[in-house]
Amino acid sequence: MRWNEGASDCTATPQSPLQVHTYEPQTFILRQNPCATFEANFLYLLVGSGKALLIDTGAIADPKEMPLAKMILELLPDRDGQKLPLLVAHTHRHLDHRAGDPQFASLPSIQIVPIDLEGMRTFFGFTNWPNGIAQVDLGGRIVDVIPTPGHNETHLAFYDNRTGLLFSGDFLMPARLLIEDAAAYRESALRVAEFLKTRPLTHILGGHIELNAAGQPYRFRSRYHPNEHRLALAREDLTALPAAFENFNGFYARHPNYILSNPIRNLVAQAVAALAVLIFIVWGVRRLLRRRRV
Repeated sequence: MRWNEGASDCTATPQSPLQVHTYEPQTFILRQNPCATFEANFLYLLVGSGKALLIDTGAIADPKEMPLAKMILELLPDRDGQKLPLLVAHTHRHLDHRAGDPQFASLPSIQIVPIDLEGMRTFFGFTNWPNGIAQVDLGGRIVDVIPTPGHNETHLAFYDNRTGLLFSGDFLMPARLLIEDAAAYRESALRVAEFLKTRPLTHILGGHIELNAAGQPYRFRSRYHPNEHRLALAREDLTALPAAFENFNGFYARHPNYILSNPIRNLVAQAVAALAVLIFIVWGVRRLLRRRRV
């Protein structure tokens, strides 16, 4: 599948804000155009016989800029003259994964999962977070909900038993894996790998693509993704993740299909380096002035 890659000059290259790919008749992959938002989120719609599940609502709230709800309603089948009920869930509470929620808030037969940790845990019935697996029954289609904190304390992955797809959000994707809690992240990787050990895994589909086909990251906030890395990752990428964390230096580490990065530590390190350079410059200037006086 060739996804929208944005443009080097978005104003000169008008593009549709939303791309829809029919993976199979009841599974849809939506991509927000990089020209519409540098986040270029991937969203997923799974349709069962009783209701549908939308995983994430992306980075744009304004329906004029991003007609997400309109598109989802067009994709939903009718039942008894009305659209199939929809459950809106999130991989985690970061704004770029839930900004589109207001588009659905006033629509009938739509339920939105709370974004706060306690509300989300209560909704899915997690009693021993982050252990245990919850399930969503869409009617003839079971989706397992797996706790995956580490990038964010509210993070979830969704496994579709029908297609063997794992929807991994920002937990695992061809991008920078931004780490909030490295220990929790590694435990999440072990938890998901153990869960999938005896289950078929077709593809791992994440929330973003930030690497090109050679594994090099695009510049931060880039709206142009030429020669983009494939969206789908494989079981091998997941099983390699715990070891990647064991060898992680706490700041930055590149792997073939993703990059481990702790943004807070990196910022602190950059600030310390900048301060050291400033101190050296001040010391050098003072020393030069003293020599001139002599």
